[in-house]
Amino acid sequence: MATFLYRLGRGAFRRRWFVVLLWAVALVMAGFGAAKAPAADDSNTSFMPGIEAQKAYDLIGERFPGTDANGANARIVFVAPDGQKVTGAGARTVIDDFVTEAGQGSQVASAVSPYKADAVSKDGSTAYSTVTYKVAAGDLTDSSKDALQHAVDHARDQGVTVEVGGTALAAQPAAGGSAEAIGIGIAAIVLLITFGSLAAAGLPLLTAVIGVGISMAGIIALGSTFGLSLTTGTLASMLGLAVGIDYALFVVSRYREERSRGRDPREAAGLAVGTAGSAVVFAGLTVIIALGGLSVIGVPMLTKMGLCAAGAVAVGVLVALTLVPALLGMWPNAVLSRGVRKNRARALRKQRSESNGGSRWARFVQRRPIAVLLVCVAALGALALPSASLQLGMPGDESKPTSTTERRAYDALAEGFGAGFNGPLTIVVDAKNSDGPKAAATAIAERIKDTPGVVSVSSPQFNPTGDTALFSAVPATGPNNESTKELVQTIRAERAGLEESAGATFEVTGSTAMDIDVATALQNALVPYLIVIVGLALVLLLVVFRSVLVPIKAALGYLLSVLASLGTVVAVFQWGWGAQLLGVEQTGPIMSLMPIFLVGIVFGLAMDYEVFLVARMREAYVHGDRPAQAVVAGFRHNARVVVAAAVIMIAVFSGFISSTESMIKTIGFGLAIAVLFDAFFVRMTIVPAVLALLGDKAWWLPRWLDRLLPRVDIEGSGLTPAPTESADEPARPEPART
Repeated sequence: MATFLYRLGRGAFRRRWFVVLLWAVALVMAGFGAAKAPAADDSNTSFMPGIEAQKAYDLIGERFPGTDANGANARIVFVAPDGQKVTGAGARTVIDDFVTEAGQGSQVASAVSPYKADAVSKDGSTAYSTVTYKVAAGDLTDSSKDALQHAVDHARDQGVTVEVGGTALAAQPAAGGSAEAIGIGIAAIVLLITFGSLAAAGLPLLTAVIGVGISMAGIIALGSTFGLSLTTGTLASMLGLAVGIDYALFVVSRYREERSRGRDPREAAGLAVGTAGSAVVFAGLTVIIALGGLSVIGVPMLTKMGLCAAGAVAVGVLVALTLVPALLGMWPNAVLSRGVRKNRARALRKQRSESNGGSRWARFVQRRPIAVLLVCVAALGALALPSASLQLGMPGDESKPTSTTERRAYDALAEGFGAGFNGPLTIVVDAKNSDGPKAAATAIAERIKDTPGVVSVSSPQFNPTGDTALFSAVPATGPNNESTKELVQTIRAERAGLEESAGATFEVTGSTAMDIDVATALQNALVPYLIVIVGLALVLLLVVFRSVLVPIKAALGYLLSVLASLGTVVAVFQWGWGAQLLGVEQTGPIMSLMPIFLVGIVFGLAMDYEVFLVARMREAYVHGDRPAQAVVAGFRHNARVVVAAAVIMIAVFSGFISSTESMIKTIGFGLAIAVLFDAFFVRMTIVPAVLALLGDKAWWLPRWLDRLLPRVDIEGSGLTPAPTESADEPARPEPART
């Protein structure tokens, strides 16, 4: 592996113009394909096949033709002034005028009056009107939105409080370009501080942007063929940028190190790709394993996101191995620090003095490994305790700030109609094989109405053939309340006896039931997902490090940091500890997809840091250093760039905490805190402490296993670099351990 990559790096350096041209052609072709490709079809609404709520949802689409569940809607909530009622003459005129005005327009399907739909609260203080559209929210024209907003403003001017929920006027998610731009800006500052060279800081950013550009253009070009979309590529964009910077950063850093030792530029490029490039390959493989493992969850969207992101990571690896050395060949001295360019011999002596911050930190940990290990494990263990109380859900309008009209509409409906009104359950009765469909549907509706926790049940509505009915059941508690989840389980538990007596089957769906089913399925899939990715990674790390204990230590450290991160997220966003400091106005269940994203993304980044840091330790150990010296050598050479990579990721993820969207805020905080824990507590502290305690045993491998494992030579022991040009100290062969 190291020899092949060494030759690849030298070849890319020598044929730099050809390599750069190839990547330029790839970028142009991908961009051309994206520009000419037809738009992706987003009509497939199946989020998680196999769960009851999804099957019922599909049945509605089959039995009720013409129903467009993706159509935009607006729920307009009217609240009468204090002491008045919406049934009064003045308020009624205002509301009727609104319904008439809102019902006009080519994209409007219907606008229902609250007085005809029994949508007035019992105390007469609140009413709502539902406006539905023929197209999805993203396809609404500005004129349709303006017309609805004008009708709302006109009603407000008449003295009635009007709030708007639904999807029609909801702010559409902003494109991720601003977040990426902020991330690139922060990365540039960190890289400039780390390298002290504009060229060295700019090269990783340039190559990362090129890699992400090719990946995103490819996703758009293949979107119509494989059902991909910009949403599917969100994870690919984020991780492609992250690993693209990291991987180029390590190759450039090793190139600078070899140049400071006196290597000529081409030889330094070959050695950089042969050593740091080997770590890049295996780090990339661990990330790809984590992302490919998303397919075991059973969510098509997650599978597509994972595979697209895995493709972006693969592109990032190829860019680091070929385009980076090619660009180094164009400006071989530009990435060097001013000190190296002026006095290479002095720089070499300074490099070998072992007096930088990384080596000093490693020695500090080695002097008191037990105390450091106990403190870190105890701290992370304490932070992990709240994860046992993790509750998953899908935050809705109730999690938005009170400054938004969606939140005020939600609160007004909850106050006027009850907390459960914002999350009704939809019951689908399949009476196709029943002798009396209407009687069967009515019997099921009456039984569900008598279930404790159900406030009201609507009259069953039948499809044109009369064999399927729909009705709503309003719970007494809100959508994310644990009692609502128990109510859904109770209704389903009573199904066997109820279906037998009624002669028809039924299923529970609706947004609330869908969120409950998705959360349950994802929570059940979390442990198998962890087992798959950690198991495969253990095998890969076993091959990389040729050690039994190092991969086990890496996996246990990762699990500790992930659990601590989940515990911190639960404490802040579910329990409310320090929530106000982050601008969290409403606590509640954690978004269902968040733990899966956290586990997958942090696993990839954690293994990046593990491979880059420990691979350099093993390289020193194989070349003759004692175990303690090898740990110090690994920190001396790679600690600074690992810290820089971690700081970049923390800063990028932290930028999302300022979002007004609860889901984005939660993901940004979770990823930032997870990288902080894993990079600084686990990789930079626990790892040297454990290796100090293990000594030579850390690199122990049974002979029978040593014979079975393939040899990949990630530490580059098979390379025979050319002699150095340093007049200060000639190159000398280093003893290799057998």
